[in-house]
Amino acid sequence: MHNDLIAALDIGGTKIAGALVDADGAILLRAQRPTPAREDAETVMRAVEAVLGELTASPLWPGASAVGIGSAGPVDASTGTVSPVNVPGWRGFPLVDRVRAAAAGLPAELVGDGVAMTAAEHWIGAARGYGDALCMVVSTGVGGGLVLGGRLHPGPTGNAGHIGHMTVELDGDRCPCGGRGCVERIASGPNIARRALDNGWRPGPDGDTSAAAVAASAAAGDPVAAASFERAAQALAAAIAGVAALVEIRIAVIGGGVAGAGDVLFIPLRKALHDYAALSFTQNLVVAPARTGTDAGLLGAAAAVRSAPGPRAPGR
Repeated sequence: MHNDLIAALDIGGTKIAGALVDADGAILLRAQRPTPAREDAETVMRAVEAVLGELTASPLWPGASAVGIGSAGPVDASTGTVSPVNVPGWRGFPLVDRVRAAAAGLPAELVGDGVAMTAAEHWIGAARGYGDALCMVVSTGVGGGLVLGGRLHPGPTGNAGHIGHMTVELDGDRCPCGGRGCVERIASGPNIARRALDNGWRPGPDGDTSAAAVAASAAAGDPVAAASFERAAQALAAAIAGVAALVEIRIAVIGGGVAGAGDVLFIPLRKALHDYAALSFTQNLVVAPARTGTDAGLLGAAAAVRSAPGPRAPGR
């Protein structure tokens, strides 16, 4: 019988995933439902409860000691509430209380999805062994999280490290967050594709206008596609260098769909970082792709519980 399990939830605008995760980061049981993102609050919560119901019905469930929740944000861990941009029915929704009720009263830990990915990468991914790290998700949006002094640093509300909304272009475009010149406005997948199209890039016969299609064109030598990724890389590098100067991180880990571009992103990123991170204590900063893949949210939700202050120490 496993007696050191964490129940993990990964809640996003497309899917609600759940798992039972052991102390070594192995996923022993999975459950998943589509997110009814355009429905009312209770309909969305019923999907969460259905996922939890599959977990609680398992003979493994008695080994679970807590529930980790990684959610699209904004989240507020201080109140246990969430207001995901892509789930409009949830505004100030008391997710922690509702999850506790559905999980037979187990304690629950809430973090934003970027912090969850960071927890996963620090536990069993590319940032393992580093005491100070920045981990980023570069996809439809840009999120992130921090490890400082060997511990996850979610901040008072669970949103610390949200690098996507650092300003890197003083007179840049207005961002949907209300700010201007944000990293996300330049480096997210949709904005990479938008910039390429605006500058004359045209998709192939399949009509695919995604960032992945732009990356494929860049890898094949299209200069406009390559320039769009180079601009994204500059924005990411400027933000990473700023974080490194502020808190002396040793590694920046990048995951998400845009990181799948490989060298198309990482070569110009490392070049730009060489220009921006010029201080002696930032010059040897490592940049690495994430390793935990599509399970980062689940593993990170579990890892956030294990790294939280209290009796549930990390299992490794």
